[in-house]
Parts: sequence; structure tokens; C-alpha cells
Amino acid sequence: MHPGFQSSRRDFTFGPWRLSAARTHIMKSARVERLAEELHMPSLPEMMFGDNILRIVHDYGFGIEFNATDALKCVNNYQGMIKVACAEEWQESRTEAEHTKEVVKPYDWTYTTDYKGTLLGDAVKLKVVPTTDHIDTEKLKAREQIMFFEEVLLFEDELHDHGVSSLSVKIRVMPSSFFVLLRFFLRVDGVLIRMNDTRLYHEADKSYMIREYTSRESKVSSLKHVPPSLFTEPNEISQYLPVKETVCEKLEFPAKVDPEPTPSPETTCMESKSV
Repeated sequence: MHPGFQSSRRDFTFGPWRLSAARTHIMKSARVERLAEELHMPSLPEMMFGDNILRIVHDYGFGIEFNATDALKCVNNYQGMIKVACAEEWQESRTEAEHTKEVVKPYDWTYTTDYKGTLLGDAVKLKVVPTTDHIDTEKLKAREQIMFFEEVLLFEDELHDHGVSSLSVKIRVMPSSFFVLLRFFLRVDGVLIRMNDTRLYHEADKSYMIREYTSRESKVSSLKHVPPSLFTEPNEISQYLPVKETVCEKLEFPAKVDPEPTPSPETTCMESKSV
């Protein structure tokens, strides 16, 4: 963290919703080691913000939150063929690297996650329903006052100075709606760029949220027409990355609610992947 960093927690009320964003220090090594053992992973990202969180909770107790620990639960602990091939290619392009041999391990060393948030609630919970509806991007472009904005970094790893793997979430609240973007961004220098985005949109007069998950990926060798300066700019490079998978869902509010529910988490990972 930057010198003089101060932990912060910001809360905002949007109708029946309470929005909370907490930003604090990197987890201490002892906690990181314990968590790695719990997750059956040889190591966790260099910068692990285990106490950072964005939480959106309705007055009745149901809602959704975004945190690093649940995101890492969605990382594949066993390398698939694509990951092995990528690691081997990375090795070949970095034969002189000090940590090259550490790349190929029995887990996804890129920390790629298809995490889409953790549903909250017990007696009542958001219902996930497949849909063909998409977020209305034109509404998002409308000029509206931003009443609340926060960005929270969940984890980051520089892949031994040969790229970056990061997960962050940001929210903006307007008078008529709120919008969340959870972004996993991976750049393995000279090899691959990957971006998994989860967008969440709720309009105040609707009884549901729209959630869109989009996975994009490209080998760097296929991006020769793109200025390399854009490789470090997720917002700029995204338009050049082919879409590998898109999933649209409605998170419907419960029809009946218990006024005093006991929240319990449910992590949402993608159940299947398309190549």
C-alpha cells in the first residue's frame, strides 16, 4: 500500500439497500499461509486484500458481496491443458528468468477466477435465473449525478515481474440505479491477455438485477496490430480481445421475505467453461 495509507469503510443507502465498501491493508503473511492451506493452494497472490469487500444488502437480508477469499475458491486447483500449454510457452520465452521453474505447479498460477459474487441470505436469497436480457448500456451512458463511487482492490500479483493478475470491483450509484463492475485482468508478458468481467445493474423500480459475465482472451501473438502501450490498459485493450463466453442472468428478489433473516454466504462460480 502507499505510505500513509488509511483503512477506510464507506456506507451508502440506496432505497432499501445498504452499500458498504471496505478498504484496508494487505493480509499478514501468517494469515495468508493459513488461508492458502485452507484453499489447498501452494501460494496466494502477492498482494492479498482479504478484508477488502464490497457488500450490497437489502433491508430484508438478501444481497450480494464481493471478496477475495471467495474469488480464489473459484480458481482451478488443477491445471487444464490450456494453462499447461500457456505455462510452457511462458517458460520458453523466459528461460533466463530466476523463477521460471516455479511457473508449472499443480494449480492455476495465474489465479484466473470466474467468480461472480457471493449471494447473501438464508431464509431469503436472490434467485439466479438465466435470461436473454442484457444491461442497457445506453442508460448507463445517460448523464446522471454520481451519488456514490468506490473502487476496491481484492488481490494483485505481478507474476514475478512478467505480467499482472488482479481482481478489483467498483460501484457507482446514480439517482435511478447502481452499477457494479468486477474485473479479473491477466497479462502474461509475451504470451496472453485475459479479462473476466462481471457487470451488475439494478434500476430502482425493478424487482431484479441483471448480471452479465463476459470472458475475453487473446494470445499476444494475435495482437500485433495493437499498440503494446494498450496491453497495460484494461479499458483500452478489452475491445481487441475476442469474447470466449457470455452468461446473462437475472438475480430476482424473493417474492416473500422474512423480516429477520440470518445471512449466510453462497459463492457463485461459473459451473462450466467454454474453450
